[in-house]
Amino acid sequence: MALEMKVPSPGESITEVEIAEWLVEDGDYVEKDQAIAEVDSDKATLELPAEASGIITLKAEEGDTVAVGEVVCLIDTEAEKPGGGDDESAEEEVKEQQEKKESKEDSDKAPAKTEEPSKSSTPSQKQDDTYAKGSPSPAAKKILDEKGIDPKSVSGSGKDGRVTKDDAVQAKASMGTPGTGKRGESRKKMSMLRRKVAERLVAAKSETAMLTTFNEVDMSAIYALRKKYKEEFKDKHGVSLGFMSFFTLAVVRALEMYPDVNSMIDGDFQVKYDYKDISIAVSGPKGLMVPVVRNAENLSFRGVEEEVKRLALKARDGKITVDEMTGGTFTITNGGVFGSMMSTPIINPPQSGILGMHNIVDRPVAIDGHVEIRPMMYVALSYDHRIVDGKESVGFLVAVKEAVENPEELLMDNDVKRALEL
Repeated sequence: MALEMKVPSPGESITEVEIAEWLVEDGDYVEKDQAIAEVDSDKATLELPAEASGIITLKAEEGDTVAVGEVVCLIDTEAEKPGGGDDESAEEEVKEQQEKKESKEDSDKAPAKTEEPSKSSTPSQKQDDTYAKGSPSPAAKKILDEKGIDPKSVSGSGKDGRVTKDDAVQAKASMGTPGTGKRGESRKKMSMLRRKVAERLVAAKSETAMLTTFNEVDMSAIYALRKKYKEEFKDKHGVSLGFMSFFTLAVVRALEMYPDVNSMIDGDFQVKYDYKDISIAVSGPKGLMVPVVRNAENLSFRGVEEEVKRLALKARDGKITVDEMTGGTFTITNGGVFGSMMSTPIINPPQSGILGMHNIVDRPVAIDGHVEIRPMMYVALSYDHRIVDGKESVGFLVAVKEAVENPEELLMDNDVKRALEL
């Protein structure tokens, strides 16, 4: 009996997917629930599990776009698993494979035919060829090779037009003539997810009045807290006390103070939310993914760190679901983990704001009239100026700065142990 495997719906509003990669080959025996393919939607990459055990017949190629509900493969559920027959047939199969392997090895080891050297050329003739008219000297040839210049393109000033060392030193590669280096190129179709990300980024730039405001944050207070409590925090909760929990809770506080940043435009209406679903941008194997930390306003430091770790691991392993990446009200992205000093992050539509974190660098700053070396981070807020005014955007970023620089008072209510649940 041949079971028809159809493309399941990855989520609401998704009508088609793309076969990103077949994890099995046509004619393979697959086990039930074995991952047989990776499929891309415009929101995520998901694995397609086999619905039964049997021999598989593929009905779609890698890169094909198929509609939800369309048959992509057949599974012969009555087929026997290879190697499941009698011992004699299995032994014959192994023997046959071994013979094929030995035959291939013998052919690989067979000596290639070599041509007899021509007796018509003499040493004197070879020497004449080496120093033919226009040929470079050994020193000149070495220089030209390093420059990637064809010796034939250089006019020689030596005897009989020979290219000298000085000629090679003065020679310049022509801008219109390629050198001897590699000039290949490759062409690969972008995944459906990458194409959707590109589409959304272009839309964000062209359909919003996006502006960016900057500030800098002194990370000394967070450094001191992490140094003092990170080991105890990890021993008790099983997760690290990272920067993301401080910034997430600082953003939650700032969104309470400036609710327009936690809103969206829907036609002629502005929609405000009384909850804070914080999207955290992470880099996955298939590109940028933005899982959502739901109701971050109700989470503690431990809760944020656990949720961020859970979502990041699922995104890295390609197991994140569409629902887990849908519906955020504000986004945080951390380019600092890749070494970025400053950037202007692009809004994640239909949201109205995104906070960009960057790398931390020890810099001299003025503290109470004298210079000190402090760990400093530039932060950026990109916002939709259609519903967020300049005063609100600057105030929001200052509120984030204040909370990060004074977390014990503004984020922990002056009770560090209680806030960290230690």
